[in-house]
Amino acid sequence: MSPRRTDPQPDPAPQSSPGLDRLIAALRLLPDAVVVVDDEGREVMRSASADRFVGARHADAIAEAAIAEMLTDACRGESSARELQLYGPPREVLTLTAEPLVEAGQLLGAMVVIRDMTESRRTDEVRRDFVANVSHELKTPVGALGLLADTIAAGGDEAVTRQLAERIGREADRLAQIIDDLLDLSIIEAQEAPEREAVPIAMLVDQAVERARAGAEAMGVPVETAAVPRTLAAVCDRRQVVSALTNLVDNAVKYSEPGARVVVSTTVLADDLVEIAVADRGIGIPSRDLERIFERFYRVDRARSRATGGTGLGLSIVRHVAQAHGGEVAVESTEGVGSTFRFRIPMHLSGATNLIDGAPTPGGTKRG
Repeated sequence: MSPRRTDPQPDPAPQSSPGLDRLIAALRLLPDAVVVVDDEGREVMRSASADRFVGARHADAIAEAAIAEMLTDACRGESSARELQLYGPPREVLTLTAEPLVEAGQLLGAMVVIRDMTESRRTDEVRRDFVANVSHELKTPVGALGLLADTIAAGGDEAVTRQLAERIGREADRLAQIIDDLLDLSIIEAQEAPEREAVPIAMLVDQAVERARAGAEAMGVPVETAAVPRTLAAVCDRRQVVSALTNLVDNAVKYSEPGARVVVSTTVLADDLVEIAVADRGIGIPSRDLERIFERFYRVDRARSRATGGTGLGLSIVRHVAQAHGGEVAVESTEGVGSTFRFRIPMHLSGATNLIDGAPTPGGTKRG
């Protein structure tokens, strides 16, 4: 028999009691979706999180059909479990478990529990990818170092030996950069709250652009900065935020063609957030990759990333720095047109108190 849905809030009945009402109210609040039917398949209770499947369309309608089928089997005394992968959007992974409700050998009804496993599965996938990627990324330079060392040990022309030694130096630098980025990432993740001080936004932007300037000049990519009010500041870990912004500017430069501008601008947003945007007119990011680019070692173009010296950890560091400061990072990109990364952190409402050009910054105004 197919379960017949009634009002998820059960009608008052003679058997109703304060204890039963409290139990039903508690079940309604469960984070997992729960549907309970009586022995004839009539629905008697549905948790609030299960309401989304009633009269649903598209992916949720598939879940509701599975719920009905599993409850029918459970009303015949059959337990069952299945996993649904809903392709959305958004993509979801749901596990459904149906059980008959039996007391003293008598079938009283059935229930199904629907649990959202999306985030858990995504975390597991990221963890597996991280282990595989870090092994691969470390193996590449280590293997190259061993091969180069063997070649030098075999002897040969002095000029060739010098070239090989230079290559060893580059591979060692790359290995050191990967390890440094991994250490930075682990420190950021481990900190419950970074050490913070009021730092002028202009100082953060200037230091990040200055760090990226040599690479930008070498590639012929001009980096322009829009004027930033001297009183605009953020309470942050200066080293971490400068590192995050440097990564964004470096990325914009590396994926731009010579002569294409990179522009760094600052905007004050609602909710007392300040946004530092880094825009380029580079190769852009395919839409299919946008949701994954902040994962560790994820690369849109692996060949070009390695050619530009990237470790694949820069954007992951950016995301973790933003989150550690109570902010966020977002990206907008069109393939072949360019990308804009928006780094947002809370602003310091009392204005900048640090030094710019060796002089105290004038007091800022508090936003109302």
